[in-house]
Amino acid sequence: MNGFIKSIPEGVKLVAVSKTHSSEVILQAYNKGLRIFGENKPQELVKKYSELPKDIEWHFIGHLQTNKIKYIAPFVNFIHSVDSPKLLAAINKEAAKQNRIIKCLLQLHIAMEETKFGFTINELQEYLSTKEFLKYPFVKIVGLMGIATFTDNVSQIRSEFHALRKTFYTLKETVFAGDLDFCELSIGMSNDYKIAISEGSTIIRIGSLIFGERNYSK
Repeated sequence: MNGFIKSIPEGVKLVAVSKTHSSEVILQAYNKGLRIFGENKPQELVKKYSELPKDIEWHFIGHLQTNKIKYIAPFVNFIHSVDSPKLLAAINKEAAKQNRIIKCLLQLHIAMEETKFGFTINELQEYLSTKEFLKYPFVKIVGLMGIATFTDNVSQIRSEFHALRKTFYTLKETVFAGDLDFCELSIGMSNDYKIAISEGSTIIRIGSLIFGERNYSK
């Protein structure tokens, strides 16, 4: 694992995707120096938060239901998967109850699979043009997130990442002009992180390269 970590360029954050792995396994990774972990189930995340060191930075990376936000709002640092105006409003509501600001990434649907979540580019541009998000003082939009098609076609993956990067920089120069916090592009997982980094990723989400293959029995 150490060799893999050393290969990550400076300025690229590594989120260790620890979903389905036990707190004991996460603690082993923590003891090797990892501090950012990603989960996709609120109840599982709450349990691990209670069991593990409090200097861990927790990222929620899965599809999030509005009625589950309350469980993670007291402590989660990042929510990668904001895929609708309704969800952003609900996060703000729960964050307000905790009197804390939660960093959020807007998820774009860039893959060919219908099962993936996220705004289309047109939907995102239309939503941001309303400036509605400025009404929410307890969320901070800091960038974009996307998941590429699960394929061996490198050209397709690169094209999808490139399109997201283009949208990111367009928004950075227009809607978020002058906002230094809008700086994160979360693309890239174990099978495509090298392509993502070459396309400007600032956050990569890595599971199997750190923890081994996922335990689907849980």
